[in-house]
Amino acid sequence: QVQLVESGGGLVQAGGSLRLSCAASGRTFSSYFTGWFRQAPGKEREFVATISWSGGTTRYADSVKGRFTISRDNANNMRYLQMNSLKPEDTAVYYCAARRGGTSDYDRSYDYWGQGTQVTVSS
Repeated sequence: QVQLVESGGGLVQAGGSLRLSCAASGRTFSSYFTGWFRQAPGKEREFVATISWSGGTTRYADSVKGRFTISRDNANNMRYLQMNSLKPEDTAVYYCAARRGGTSDYDRSYDYWGQGTQVTVSS
């Protein structure tokens, strides 16, 4: 069983930065692949970024490529999403998710989810 808790969300002006954290419990979490997703009001949940268990493979949605960076610290069971050059359209609840078997941008392939953290970007 894996439990995920996100933190680091908040209100920021356009052009600003935030760093989201995802704390995980479970001894085998280092072997899990991690994804970040987001859901804006009235919209479906969408893929943001994913990282392999080793950190050697990352993938990003086109909308965040070059602005967001996903990373992991297996020793401390942490995952991060560094978000720079934020735009109002980045406003959403951001979720951390975990799965085994490879990176994926398909949300329903993930087995474990955090409760989400709100990110609001003002113009």
